[in-house]
This record gives sequence, structure tokens and C-alpha cells, in this order.
Amino acid sequence: MKLKVEKAAVVEGLQKVLSIVSTRTTLPILSNVLLQAEGGKLHLTSTDLEVSVKTSVDASVSKKGGTTLPARRLASIIRELASHDVEITIEDKDTAVIQAGPSFFKLRGASEDDFPPLPKFEGSRAFTLKQGVFRDMLVKTSYAASTDETRYILNGVLLSFRDEKLTVVATDGRRLALVEQEVEFPKDSEGDLVIPTKTVNELIRTLQDDGSIRIQASANQVAFEFGDMLIISKLIEGAFPNFRQVIPSQAEQRVTIEREALMNAVRRVALLASEQASTVRLTFANNRLEITAETPDVGEARETLPVKFSAKEITVAFNPEFIVAPLKTLDSDEVFFEVTDALSPGVIKSNVPFLYVLMPMRIN
Repeated sequence: MKLKVEKAAVVEGLQKVLSIVSTRTTLPILSNVLLQAEGGKLHLTSTDLEVSVKTSVDASVSKKGGTTLPARRLASIIRELASHDVEITIEDKDTAVIQAGPSFFKLRGASEDDFPPLPKFEGSRAFTLKQGVFRDMLVKTSYAASTDETRYILNGVLLSFRDEKLTVVATDGRRLALVEQEVEFPKDSEGDLVIPTKTVNELIRTLQDDGSIRIQASANQVAFEFGDMLIISKLIEGAFPNFRQVIPSQAEQRVTIEREALMNAVRRVALLASEQASTVRLTFANNRLEITAETPDVGEARETLPVKFSAKEITVAFNPEFIVAPLKTLDSDEVFFEVTDALSPGVIKSNVPFLYVLMPMRIN
């Protein structure tokens, strides 16, 4: 294998695949990046056996071939080179010679045959949608996924392709985020996919605003192809809980609140919330929303926001982080906060097909 490539291009390519390269692994090959040169492209692939990432950069290939090299050491070398152009030549026994201007490096690797092959997706279900739209859906929901490994099915995000819509849902049992988007796909492709949070974070990091993404799914794997990127992931197996059951059918009161004002007020008041059981109280009263927090022997905080509210006073307590999380991802000026009483879930909605359910905390 012999090629010449621009330093900036290969640095960017390596950056896209480095995030899933394990620093601690029982399989040394997983610390390597797979390099394959052919047809004017240098393909870079990394995997941790659960998620695989592949990207391509333009290169002048004088001899095609492939090898694997220590990923982080290779990236460090390329980043520090002073020259604009980099020459990479693979000698016998998978040793790479890296030259750029006055710099010369020899880096020992391992055979490409030892690298785990990527799965094939021929004849699998396929869906296409806009990258920016899909990324936005993941951003609006993924923060609500569980980190509790005893409830593994909730350690990811549900993609439900049904009724000509894509519904994206994440929940940890205490809150639930949901967003929907109309998508065209064949009726026989309907189904649910639960994507691990690690894969979702990788997608959020690499998806662009423009262009389309093609999603292909088999029984236990899913592939996301967009631009010069290919991300392949195992699916979380099992039945995702019936999320529709936890969405309140109707709330007693629906209050319109300025999104940024609510987010900033909750953040400030939460500074004096108890560290043991972080709680803020929301009291909806006569044309005002009062947000309070109190910690014995420390102090208390209170903020008041003007709202249109003329019903019987309602006080309900929530985890302040759970209130702020969806507000950070929305871009609307206003949100709708639906409440019933101190023991019923609260619901945050927006002017897009989005809703967020959060369970109340007990008021002492």
C-alpha cells in the first residue's frame, strides 16, 4: 500500500473514528484503525465490536492495499507533522513508513485480516430522511435515556417506524422525551429499533445539517450511512416498554411560559436546592409561577414569572435538572407546561411534535 494524502484531511478522518477506539481492551486489534487504500480514497475504520465507524478521505493512491495501525499513536504523529502532504507506505509485516517534509516515522501495525469484518446489510429494511432532522430528533430525546444497566432496554433510544411516521423516544422511568416526524417508507418495513446511547452520541457528533441519511436494519444490527460516514451498531434486543401508557391523556391546566425565562429561573433557584434530594417547587397561582427551593441550615431561593393562570393554586415539585434538560434542546420562544396536581406527572410541550413527561417528587 502506498499513498499520499493531505494532513488536514487525514487528521479530520481520524478524528471521526477515534472516539470509539478503546484504550483498554483484551483484544489489541481493537486499539488499531483499519486503513484501506483504493480508487483515490483512504478508508479509515474503527470498532469496539458494538459500534463500528468508517469514513473516507481523498488520497492519491499509487498502490492499493490495507493494514491496521495503532489509532491514537497514528493520530498523534499525523497531527504533529509540519508538512502539508503526508506519504504513507506499508512495508513487509504491516510496518508503516510515514513521511512528511523532514519527518520520518516507522510504525508497526497488524494485518487487516485480523480486524473484525463489518456486517453486510443486503436485503434489509431501509429508511431515508434528512440528516439535520434526524440529528435534531436525537438531540431532543437522548438525554432522557437511562444509565441504569439493570434496565438495559432503556439504555438507548427507540426509533419506531410506524404509520408513516418516525417516533423517537427515550425514558429512564422518571421522565420521557418523545418527538415525531413524518417519513415515507414501505408498509412492510414498519418496526422498532432500540439504538444504544453510545451510538446515538456518535450520530449527534457526526451528523451534518444538510444532506440525507440512509438507515438500514437487520435483526440485530443497524447501519447509518451519510456523507462520507458509515456507522454500524448492534441493536439493544428486547421489547421497549409501552411509552404511550405513561403519557397523561389530559391535564387540568395548560400554562404558556417563556422558555428561556423558565430555564434560567429554575437554574438559579436550584443553586439552593438540597444536594441529597435536588428539588424545586413550582407553584402556579394567580397569574404567576413561583419557583422555590430550600435547604435547611443553608438558605432558600425564590423567583416569580408572570403567566396566565386563574385556576385553583397548584404546587408540584420536580428535579430541576429534569426541567432544564428539554428546555435546552428546544428553540421555540415559548413552551406549554401542563399540570394537574402535586402527585400527577407534568408535561412540557412545544410548537413542534414534541412532548416531555416528568414525574413529580414528593413534597415533605
